[in-house]
Amino acid sequence: MVRKFYLMLYYGIGIKMPSSDRPMNFGSKRFRRLLVKKLFKSVGKNVNIEKGVFFGNGSEIKIGDYSGIGLDAQLSGPISIGNHVMMGPQVMIYTSNHNYNSKDLPMVFQGNSDPKPVIVEDDVWIGARSILLPGVIVGKGSIIAAGSVVTKEVPAFSIAGGNPAKVIKMRFENE
Repeated sequence: MVRKFYLMLYYGIGIKMPSSDRPMNFGSKRFRRLLVKKLFKSVGKNVNIEKGVFFGNGSEIKIGDYSGIGLDAQLSGPISIGNHVMMGPQVMIYTSNHNYNSKDLPMVFQGNSDPKPVIVEDDVWIGARSILLPGVIVGKGSIIAAGSVVTKEVPAFSIAGGNPAKVIKMRFENE
């Protein structure tokens, strides 16, 4: 019952409050943080959830210290977001997909696959409008270019981009 109350507060008020960088934000950053602390599986220090973020009921989402979820992002758990993660606007993270194995049954009636967790390790930057698909791991210190579709693991300290996302280069020459 208490969980439903916090969900109603978030989707009724918190999701619509101004973004945290607005001069007249009316404490929206603090208010959304307070709400997700009651809704997410775990929430680190100084987390920022921006305006318009949709996360279902949030019960299978973990977010680490000093991490942020950008404007109008859409997430569905189970998701683990590390420390110091920056997420641009309209990022989408999916953990399940539609089933499509039967040719005798329309896909709309085949249901969804079992969720595969998405893991975003520490110190990652995910560019605007990127999409992370079920089961991917984004390695520590990686950068995902804006508009990328991540379909498989991204190695630590790499820069990946495109559709599907591929490693463009390593952040440090000796890696």
